[in-house]
Amino acid sequence: MKGLENKIPPPAVALLVATAMWGLAEATPNLPVDNTTRLALVALCYLLGAGFSLGGVMSFRRAKTTVNPLKPESASALVDTGIYRYTRNPMYVGFALFLLAWAVFLSSLWALLGLPLFIAYIQHFQIRPEERALERIFGSEFLDYKRRVRRWL
Repeated sequence: MKGLENKIPPPAVALLVATAMWGLAEATPNLPVDNTTRLALVALCYLLGAGFSLGGVMSFRRAKTTVNPLKPESASALVDTGIYRYTRNPMYVGFALFLLAWAVFLSSLWALLGLPLFIAYIQHFQIRPEERALERIFGSEFLDYKRRVRRWL
């Protein structure tokens, strides 16, 4: 399965998972949640996701390093400021929150299965290869950062 490492862009993975979540929601009963509550939760999850994702992108831009998740070996700086003080993967946390917002919007418990699927895929095929590349590039500096900051939250 190493052939999948750093091959599918994370936004595409999130879109595929979101599509599967929609299919599950269509095929299973919806939860009876009033629209006001549902939409408020959707907005909250979406805004949090956008904050994490944009915070990650802005930190990378400030550090003038690559945002391309398919080429982690191109990293020119180890970013450990801004949102990266709290999570090593804010953009992936953002995508997970977008998927949570989607599941809430769909009003489907079954759609929530997409969230652990996304996390497992990203962790195995994206984050671990990224971390190996960062360890090769930044050595003990990255290992120290890894000890200080959690992978997700």
